[in-house]
Amino acid sequence: MLIDSHCHLDFPELQADESGVLARARTAGVAGMLTIGTRLDQFDKVRAIAERHGNVWCSVGVHPHEAKEEGQRTPDRLIEAARHPKVIGIGETGLDFYYEHSPRAEQAESFRAHIAAARQTGLPLIVHTRDADSETGDILEEEHAKGAFPGLIHCFSSGAAVAHRALALGMYISISGIVTFKAAEALRSIVRDIPLDRLLVETDAPYLAPVPKRGKTNEPAFVAHTAAKVAELKDVSVAELEAATTDNFFRLFAKAERANLEGARCG
Repeated sequence: MLIDSHCHLDFPELQADESGVLARARTAGVAGMLTIGTRLDQFDKVRAIAERHGNVWCSVGVHPHEAKEEGQRTPDRLIEAARHPKVIGIGETGLDFYYEHSPRAEQAESFRAHIAAARQTGLPLIVHTRDADSETGDILEEEHAKGAFPGLIHCFSSGAAVAHRALALGMYISISGIVTFKAAEALRSIVRDIPLDRLLVETDAPYLAPVPKRGKTNEPAFVAHTAAKVAELKDVSVAELEAATTDNFFRLFAKAERANLEGARCG
């Protein structure tokens, strides 16, 4: 049994075939998934998908790309949305200095507001970081010093220092299909060293389809290919990897009801 810990079921590429996407996931052994909020003005759609399916949960947050338009200065709106039983995480949030669709200062301000929401609700912080390794680590450590909060680095593709700093704060690391890419040997080296009890797997669907599905629209079913590669890197069986990452998911996202996976309908 696998959990896709990060996907975007509300994005048009997946929303058009919602029942098919979930059915194919179940066939592939993916028992549950977390669909991620990226804009508050789209959150109702994200939450509605989770409400329709027992084995789907959601998060609430503002992606750093959207910080210029929707960046949060306080945690209030996030905390309010997080009261819903299907909301199990805060984010995705963080820093993206690769595209810089939003000013860096506004990204950082919104990031800190999300951290405050995670701290106050106890829900895990879902962190996006790209080309902002040191700045992300600095903010996480500064905020952690004010009070602990759970969290993970999603779609991990940063350097080893980010992994070390996150792990030292008690955070988890989520691995996407990037780990299967030919050019990702540096990432594979880092994954080999991450403790098995801190790893999750994800698709980030509809993006980043893993080998052998490169070039296709990614979907939760494909997380099985990522899991197989991570199992190989960790020198464990696929079954052991599946069990560990599923246990890790429910340990981190403690609000999620594991019982919802039993007999969950995918259509």
